Amino acid sequence: MKGYALLLLLFVSLSGYAQNTINNYKYVLIPEKFSFSKEEDQYGLNSLTKALLEEKGFTAYFDDPKVPQELAGNKCNALNVEVLQRKSLFVTNLTVLLKDCQGNILFKSKEGKSREKEFMTSYNLALRDAFESLKEVPYAYNGTVHTVPQVVAITPAPAPVTTSVPAPAPAPKPEEIKAAAGTLYAQATANGYQLIDTTPKIVLTLLKTSAQDYFIADNDISHGIVLKRNGEWYFEYYKDNTFFAQKLMIKF
Repeated sequence: MKGYALLLLLFVSLSGYAQNTINNYKYVLIPEKFSFSKEEDQYGLNSLTKALLEEKGFTAYFDDPKVPQELAGNKCNALNVEVLQRKSLFVTNLTVLLKDCQGNILFKSKEGKSREKEFMTSYNLALRDAFESLKEVPYAYNGTVHTVPQVVAITPAPAPVTTSVPAPAPAPKPEEIKAAAGTLYAQATANGYQLIDTTPKIVLTLLKTSAQDYFIADNDISHGIVLKRNGEWYFEYYKDNTFFAQKLMIKF
């Protein structure tokens, strides 16, 4: 009888573990620098990873002191993303992993590849190629909350103290950021376009990618992406770990 009970307990435990999938997680934490990178957000890869995870439906944050209290108190409520590079001559090879807080791999992408010579373009295209396999995996957060058992010393509860703590200001939404003034005119270049204003001055440089209506963008200050969403163009980028989205009026 004891043996039967032990087998039943083992079966239930294994079943619970087998059900731990990406659908159990709402949040994903992204490192500010990947293991193969020499600097934070090199080639815009960390920002692009965040954007692609949010496009999938996750709520993504950089793993820094600014994470919400819900995650700061227990990071097992979030998946961790890793991007691995396999070195190869003339080819950029990147693989995306989603792990739980104990290091278990819940998703491993195909190896994304790019043969572009320019580093920023090649890394961005390889990462997007790797994320194509995540698009094929159904994802819908099921409301599961993950916790880790902790040993807590029981002490007498102190007398309640009433304090007034101001609520943190909400992060600005992309839609709340003002659109760029004036129309920008696209001039074709060898690898994409340059957007100029009426001065004329080059405002943004766009590099083509394998995706339609999606460009790697640079304005000499910020690196990001320009993409078409709901029929309108946006320049999305990060500055000091804050997300910005600027609406653009482009004439091609």
